[in-house]
Amino acid sequence: MSGTHQKMLDQKMEYSRRRETEQNEQVRQEVIRSRMTAEASRRANSQRVLGSNKPTVKKEFLFEDFDGTQQEQEQEIENNLLEVSAVLADVHDEVSALGNELDVQNRVIDQLTERSEVVIDDIRRGQTKLDLLSRSGIRRIQPATFGLELRFFAARQALPLWTRRDEIRGILRQKDVLVLVGETGSGKSTQVPQYLFQEPWCRSRKVKVKAGAGTEEVRVGGMIAITQPRRVAATTLAHRVSREAGTPLSEHNSGGGGANGAVSKGLVGYSVRFDHRVPPGTKIKYLTEGMLLQELLRDPHLKQYSAIIVDEVHERSVDVDLLLGFLKQIVSGDKAGRGGVPLKVVIMSATADVEGIRRFFSESVSHSPGSQPSLMPKSGTSVDFLQIEGRQFPVDIVHTPKPVPDIQQALLKLVFKFHTEEALSDKHGRKDILAFLTGQEEIEAAQKLIEEYASTLASNLPKLKVFPLFGQLSMEAQHEAFQPVKGGFTRKVVLATNIAETSVTVPGVRYVIDCGKAKVKQFRPRLGMESLLAKPISKSSAIQRAGRAGREGPGKCFRLYTEETYETLQETDLPEILRTDILSAVLTMKARGIDDVLSFPLMDPPEVESVEKALLHLHILGALSDDGSITETGRKMVLFPVTPPYARVLLAAAEAKYDCLLEAIDIISCITAGEDIFLQLRSEEAKEEAEEYRKELSRREGDLLTYLTTMQLYAAENTDRAQWCKDRKIHVRNMKQALNIRKQLRGLCVREGMMEPPPPDPQPFTPTSPEQAAVILKCFLKGFALKTAILAPDSSYVTSHGKHVVAIHPSSVLHGQKKEAIMFLEHVYTQKNYAKKVSAIQASWIADALEE
Repeated sequence: MSGTHQKMLDQKMEYSRRRETEQNEQVRQEVIRSRMTAEASRRANSQRVLGSNKPTVKKEFLFEDFDGTQQEQEQEIENNLLEVSAVLADVHDEVSALGNELDVQNRVIDQLTERSEVVIDDIRRGQTKLDLLSRSGIRRIQPATFGLELRFFAARQALPLWTRRDEIRGILRQKDVLVLVGETGSGKSTQVPQYLFQEPWCRSRKVKVKAGAGTEEVRVGGMIAITQPRRVAATTLAHRVSREAGTPLSEHNSGGGGANGAVSKGLVGYSVRFDHRVPPGTKIKYLTEGMLLQELLRDPHLKQYSAIIVDEVHERSVDVDLLLGFLKQIVSGDKAGRGGVPLKVVIMSATADVEGIRRFFSESVSHSPGSQPSLMPKSGTSVDFLQIEGRQFPVDIVHTPKPVPDIQQALLKLVFKFHTEEALSDKHGRKDILAFLTGQEEIEAAQKLIEEYASTLASNLPKLKVFPLFGQLSMEAQHEAFQPVKGGFTRKVVLATNIAETSVTVPGVRYVIDCGKAKVKQFRPRLGMESLLAKPISKSSAIQRAGRAGREGPGKCFRLYTEETYETLQETDLPEILRTDILSAVLTMKARGIDDVLSFPLMDPPEVESVEKALLHLHILGALSDDGSITETGRKMVLFPVTPPYARVLLAAAEAKYDCLLEAIDIISCITAGEDIFLQLRSEEAKEEAEEYRKELSRREGDLLTYLTTMQLYAAENTDRAQWCKDRKIHVRNMKQALNIRKQLRGLCVREGMMEPPPPDPQPFTPTSPEQAAVILKCFLKGFALKTAILAPDSSYVTSHGKHVVAIHPSSVLHGQKKEAIMFLEHVYTQKNYAKKVSAIQASWIADALEE
C-alpha cells in the first residue's frame, strides 16, 4: 500500500473521531438539562401535595428570568421536556446513522488493509521471483511479457538440470574443463550457458598482451560460445534462450540500425552460414562448429570468450575434433595470448566417451597455437565430469519380423495405420509422427506419396501436414518443422534425415519410424575417391531416434529392420575424421600455425597416409610451400566456406589471366547447394516433359557450363522462378540454396578486394562463347588437375593420377560420349567407379595446369 493512500485513511479516521466527540458532548449537555428540568418539576409537585403542612417558603423558579405563575412554569417545563425528547430522538437517530457510517468505513478500511497485505505479499513473492529470474539470466522484465517469462521460468525449474546448476557453477569456479553428459531433454543445450554468463569469471576485463616488441591493452572474455553441429539447431536454440531471457531475437536486429537508426541490445545471438545476428551486449552466442573455426583463424586465443561449450560432441564431426584439439591447446597453454585469463571449456553430449574425453584433455600436448613446443607445460588439464538424468517417458520399440524390401511402402503403411487408428492427442499432448529417412531424394518421394494419400482422407479424419527436414533446406523451411501445426484438426508428419536425432526436439512427436540407415561419406585416400552411400546406423543412433518418441509422453518406435539386424549394428558411429577427406582440416591446421600436423592433438588421429596425401594435394594447389609452410594463397583459400579445390578456383578466376570470377561463383554455387539441382528423371514420361526445356540448358562442353547456363537463366527470370524450375525438373529448394551461396561468395570476394560489387539481378542472359567456356574450364583445372582422365584405346577413361578406370556417370550431359579427355569434380563409387560433374577438356591442358 502506498504512503499517500495510508495518510488519506488516517486523516479520514481522525475527522470521524473528532465529529463523534463533538456530537457526544452535545448529547451530554442536553441530558443534563433534561435531568434539571425533571428535578424542578418533582419539587413543585411535592409542595402541592404537602399543602399547609409545610412552612411557607420563597418561590424558586427553574429559570431565573421566568416571570410567569407556577402553572405557567410547569407548562413551560412540560414543553421543554417534549422538546428535549424530540432532540434526544433526533440525536439518537443521528448517532445510529453515524455508527452505521463508521461501521461501513471500518469495514472498507479492513478490506483495504486486507487487500494491501495481499498486494504486499504478492510484491514480496514477485520480487523473490524477479531476484531468481535475474540470477538465472533474465535481465529485463517487460510488463507485457511478465507472465510469459514466469511460465518460461517455471519450465526451466522443471528441467532435470535445474537442481544441478549450483554444482555446475561450483565445478567451473575450480576447474577449466567440464564433461557434461545429459540425455536429450535434460536442458543442457539451453540452460548451461544461462547458468554461467553471470559468473564472476565470465566478466569482460582489460588485460595486457604481447604485441610485437611491447604490449597492448585488450579486453578478454565476457561472452559464452555454444557450438552446434547444424544451423537449424543453433538458430532454434538461440531463439528459445532469448525468449527465456526476456530479450527475444525478433526485437533486435543483426547489428544494423532500426527505424530511427538505433541498435537494440540483446543477451543472446547466433552466427551460422548465411545468417549472423549478434546484437550489442550479447553474452551467449550460438554458432556452428565451422563458424567458430573461422573465428579461431582470426583470433587463435578466442579473446572475446570466457567459455566455449561444445555441444553434441558425440557426433564427432571433423570440425568438432579440430575444435577439441585447438581448445586443448588454449586451456593447457601458458595463456599469454589471453593476458593470463583462463578459458573455460564445457564438453556436452547425450552419449559420449567420457573416459576418452577426460584422458584427451588430461594428457599434455606438444605445442600451442602459433608457438613452439618449449612454451607448453609438461602436465595436462584437470577435468571434471557430471552426469545428468534426462526426462524420458517409456517408449515401446517394435522391430519388423523380417527384412523390409520396400522402405517407402512400409513407411506409408505405418503412417496410414497411426493416422487412422490412433487419437490425435491425449492428456500428454499431441501425437505426431517423425520418420527417419536417408536423404533428400527419399524424403521428397515419401512426402509426395503421403500428401497424395492425405488428399483422399474422409472428412471425419484429421488432416495430414507433411514437413521435410534435411540440411539443405532453407532456414525458414527447417524451422517450420518445429512450429505448431496450423489447424487444430491436423496431424503433423516430419520426414527427416539424422538431422533430427539430437539437439533440438521436434515438439509433439509420439511416434517414430526408423528406416535404420543414413547417408555416410566414405573417403578412400589411395584412390582419392569419396563415396556417399546409405549405410546402417549405429546402435547409439538407433537409441537416439527411438528416444524422440518419449520426450513429451509415452511413445512408440517402429524400426523397419529386424531385432537381429539391430544386434549386428556398431555401438557408435565412426568419427568423421577417420572416414572422410581431411584436406580442409589439414589446411585449417596449417592456417592456425600448426607446423607438425601429425602431432596435432586429436582424439582419433587419421592414418598417416591420409595426412601425407592431404599435404601433397595442398602443395599442388599452391596452399603450401616446398617446406610445408602455408603460403599467402593458402591463407586466402581458408577464408572461403568451400573445400580447398573450389577455393583455389575462385582465387584463380580473379586473376587477369582468367577473369571469370562471376562465372566460377555461379558454377560452384550450383554444385555445392546439396544434392544435384537437377531432378533424377526415372520415367520416360518425365524425361519427355523436361527434354525440350533442358535443351536450352545443356552445353556440349559438359556439366560445368550447363550449371553456369542454368544459374544465369534462373537469375535472369523475373516472373515465376518456381514454375521455371518445375518446367525444367529442377529442385526449387536447391536453386534457392544456390542463390544464397552465390550471394555469400560474391560478398566475400568483394570484401577481399577480388572484384567490384556486381549489378543486381535480374540481368539479361548472354550465352557463354566457346572461347570463354575454354577459359573457364582451364580455370577449374587450377583446383582439379588431379581429377582428370584420358580416353583409352578401349574407349574407357583412365585417370591421370592413379591410373584408375572410371566411367562417366549417367547423370552427366556427357554420358555415353567419347571425349579426348575429361575433368570431373567428384569421384564416387556405387556399382562401379563413376566420374561426376564432368567436362570435356583437351589433354594438353592437364600438363599445363600441373606445370603451373
